[in-house]
Amino acid sequence: MRIQKIDVFTRKVPLLAAFKTALRTVTEVEIIDAVIHFENGMKGRGSAAPSYVITGDSAESIKAALLGPIQEAISGKNLFDFQKTLSAVQSCCAGNPSAKAAADIALHDAFSRSLEIPLWKLLGGRKPLTTCMTISADRPEKMAEDAKIAAEKGFAVLKVKVGADPEQDFERVEAIQTVLPSHIRLRLDANQGWDPKQAVAFIRQFEKMNWNIELIEQPVAASDWDGLKYVTDHSGIPIMADESLFSAKDAMKLAAGRYADMLNIKLMKCGGLSEAWKIATVAQLHGVACMVGSMMESSVSVGAAAHLAAAHPNIRYFDLDAPLWLKEDASCIQYDRNHVLLSDLPGLGLPAAELIS
Repeated sequence: MRIQKIDVFTRKVPLLAAFKTALRTVTEVEIIDAVIHFENGMKGRGSAAPSYVITGDSAESIKAALLGPIQEAISGKNLFDFQKTLSAVQSCCAGNPSAKAAADIALHDAFSRSLEIPLWKLLGGRKPLTTCMTISADRPEKMAEDAKIAAEKGFAVLKVKVGADPEQDFERVEAIQTVLPSHIRLRLDANQGWDPKQAVAFIRQFEKMNWNIELIEQPVAASDWDGLKYVTDHSGIPIMADESLFSAKDAMKLAAGRYADMLNIKLMKCGGLSEAWKIATVAQLHGVACMVGSMMESSVSVGAAAHLAAAHPNIRYFDLDAPLWLKEDASCIQYDRNHVLLSDLPGLGLPAAELIS
């Protein structure tokens, strides 16, 4: 079961609607699929999506890392030296978390395929998963319309993008709140769009309204850890770190220092399932709950995140709606309203035809 080579394929998938945050507007997703080949004919598939504004990765840099240092580091290695091979992916070059994630996912897919079990079983469990639906940043009335449609489709939790225009953020949430049933919970994601004092002022306004806000995600700049802690210390609504979190070391500092109440794990930021598992475990040791989320990605990488979320006991929140935004069918996971369904097929659950030759 020795690794022979890595093949890389790129493709662009349009979105059903423009996706807007405080950081960017996206109308299509560039997806990089990685297929690891083994000498006995076995294959494992992973996937990555570039995001300049979050990870600094481009399609070109992901492809170069996969075909360069990552392929060099793992070629000839035995799949059953699994942990050693995963470590080789992480240590072969600096940065490049999205490329590392694609390789890490492909190795996990291949390993669980070789055992003829689904990935969630390899990771150790399958708890039920539900996802929120993201409401893209826009005019207040448009966001309210989108929120109402999502609630009518059965999504009980909505992730509301704010921060793109701080002057309008209160109006956005107010407009959404007026059209929703009282049981619908909101997660506000500022995507680094506020400064610390501005964030606290907004949060105090929200608290006075007694709206059903479950958490507020990454209110301040990723590098402003002191600002993040200031907001956390002055907020009655739980604060979640996202762009501030890239590694288990970051998780240790964030959790031990109580810089945030919760952590959002994304495979494209941390380099794959192996580091993501460490993050969730480190946070668990400090009593800090985690969410697994995604950026605009394919169902392959989001599916891998879903298998992780199903298995790890400290991942209690789920943001796995990205494939629902794409103009292509989700192959690794299925959706029943807000429920995320994982396959019993080996590995990620991809049919053999979708492993790409």
